[in-house]
Amino acid sequence: MASAAPNQRGPAPEGSEAAQPHLRWTLVATICASSLAFIDGSVVNVALPAIGRSLSAGAAALQWTINAYLLPLSALLLIGGAAGDHFGRRRMLIGGTLLFALASLLCGLAPRLEILLAARALQGIGAAMLMPNSLAILGNSFTGEARGRAVGTWASAGAIAAAIGPPLGGWLVESVGWRAIFFLNLPVAAAAILIAWRKVPESAEGRQPLDWLGATLATAALGALTWALTLWSSEDRLSGSAATGVIAGIVLLATFLAVEHRRGSRAMMPLSLFGSRAFVGLNLLTFLLYGALGGLILLLPYILIVGAGYSPLQAGLALLPFSIVIGSASRLMGGLAARIGPRWPLTVGPAIVGVGYLLLLRLDAEAHYWGQVLPGIAVIALGMAGAVAPLTSAVLSSVDADHSGTASGFNSAIARTGGLVATALAGAVIAQSGAALFGAFHIAAAIGATLAMAAGVTAFATLPRR
Repeated sequence: MASAAPNQRGPAPEGSEAAQPHLRWTLVATICASSLAFIDGSVVNVALPAIGRSLSAGAAALQWTINAYLLPLSALLLIGGAAGDHFGRRRMLIGGTLLFALASLLCGLAPRLEILLAARALQGIGAAMLMPNSLAILGNSFTGEARGRAVGTWASAGAIAAAIGPPLGGWLVESVGWRAIFFLNLPVAAAAILIAWRKVPESAEGRQPLDWLGATLATAALGALTWALTLWSSEDRLSGSAATGVIAGIVLLATFLAVEHRRGSRAMMPLSLFGSRAFVGLNLLTFLLYGALGGLILLLPYILIVGAGYSPLQAGLALLPFSIVIGSASRLMGGLAARIGPRWPLTVGPAIVGVGYLLLLRLDAEAHYWGQVLPGIAVIALGMAGAVAPLTSAVLSSVDADHSGTASGFNSAIARTGGLVATALAGAVIAQSGAALFGAFHIAAAIGATLAMAAGVTAFATLPRR
């Protein structure tokens, strides 16, 4: 991380490295906190078959192990970011990390599936508090190219955490048991809380009034929509209950927009933000790209274990190049995007991701790693490395400092919603077996390629040249 020159004359600007002596610790704290979500997601995917055997859970119940986390995470991200803008981002970061740790402990001790699902929901609430405020703290602490490099470092560390998760989780599942994967979160959470408490200054406390009506409507709308998608994915059809949830979510969302329009600049999510073509484009791109990515992260370990006979450790190691490539390149791409603008990285990166998905169409029951698995993973990782840091940095730069937590929460909610749609598609794949399992995976891979390439087209059409 670059630092300001020690002989800089005059007062340091707010947010510069010279003005804040604890920036390195700030970066470490936000990395530790956000890495909880990355570690948890990658580890749980590898452990799904073992959880199913231990708790006598079928395919639909296993899908709820993922959905129980995604539903509150998606519903509460927006209010989590807005609460940080009002109550203080450090306070929300610490509170969310503590809740995530307690929920992880409960997951590891869960004697039956119902308790595991409830604890996973608590993890989602904690993640909704810590994720947007982690990024908002970075956006408030760094400026210019330093922000791009900081976000790139944050993304790199998250990718490394995700890389460590699958092989470590696979080893724990085989040698200790699946419950140990949740205990893995506890030391990371403790480090994040301690560093944030001692080293990270509070930001935005009381600066932005909390729009309680807007927050309630947004949470209810996102909750209804994500619940409907979750129900749809678990039942593999659009039932009457799911359709009712969709309608209720749309009505609540329309009411939220009307309230925010009336409140104007005092709104939790000022609608003037959507007057920016770039802001709209960035969030549409996020939905498409992370929808594609969510399908890969969930399905590939499952199909390698169930369809190709990989052990949990082997499946975890199979994903290792994905996170290593992202972790190695994200910091560089964050700095590059800060210099040339995000348009080209966000156009080319998703297009490369789409090519990687097309390579996975060759995967069959033999699943030769070097010839069928690695090429697709490596190409997808290369494309994501070009997109992750520029996208995150561009979203933070697209709003004023007072609304950075809200904008981060909104963008994270869009990403999680894309992942939830991918989970709905994944449910249809997980329900298959034998040759039909690989046929369904090929359809999902083709959809992923289409979504990723559409994300690249969106970036080219909506983002400015610089």
